[in-house]
Amino acid sequence: MNISDYNANYEKLADVFSLLAQPSRLQILQLIGNREICVCHLMASLGYRQAYISQQLMGLRQSGYVKTRRQGRSIYYSLADPILIKVIELAACQLGISLSIPYSGDVPGCAILPLPAQS
Repeated sequence: MNISDYNANYEKLADVFSLLAQPSRLQILQLIGNREICVCHLMASLGYRQAYISQQLMGLRQSGYVKTRRQGRSIYYSLADPILIKVIELAACQLGISLSIPYSGDVPGCAILPLPAQS
């Protein structure tokens, strides 16, 4: 293994930390957790505008951390790899902080879906 291999590994890790450096992205990832959720639920829980949430989700999607599934007119977001939540929780634990976000629950006309069964 040469030095460029090591640098590539560190670049990948730096990209993860750079992505997680945005508080709103951390909140979005935490709310998505182990379920599928649409933008309207994120808006209700976080109080951000739809455009801002969509912009953050686009970055998470392009990085491969969030995946989408369309159902009718709605797009549902879920984590591509749930281990990302563990990384966030471990960092919070090490810092002795709580990351509880109030979840708004039901949004009229939009359901929260459990993750589809893996085949």
